[in-house]
Amino acid sequence: MKIFDSELRVLNVLWEEQEIRASQVCKILEEKIGWNRNTTYTVIKKCIEKGYIERTEPHFICKILLSKEEVQKQSVSNLVEKFFDGSKSEFMKTFLEKQTFTQQEKDELKKMINEWN
Repeated sequence: MKIFDSELRVLNVLWEEQEIRASQVCKILEEKIGWNRNTTYTVIKKCIEKGYIERTEPHFICKILLSKEEVQKQSVSNLVEKFFDGSKSEFMKTFLEKQTFTQQEKDELKKMINEWN
């Protein structure tokens, strides 16, 4: 699954709203990022074709079919494959070296690693 940035913008609206008219998605994205109606409808239709969104009538209601967690997991998987030749350890090493963490975040990461073992 390859989700483009434009599709992600539509999906983000739907994750917030769950089910919403396409016309409302247009209004939201026009206000947030300045998209015109045609652009939004084009991206919505692409998302429908790819099976990310379901369209119901009347009123062209858009319903999200993917969870945000599914998309996040798949996107990270794609990132690891594309930039780290599939090496999760290289990805984690790079991620941990380049980020600044609060103590709370460090504690959460340690807890996750300990639970994983």
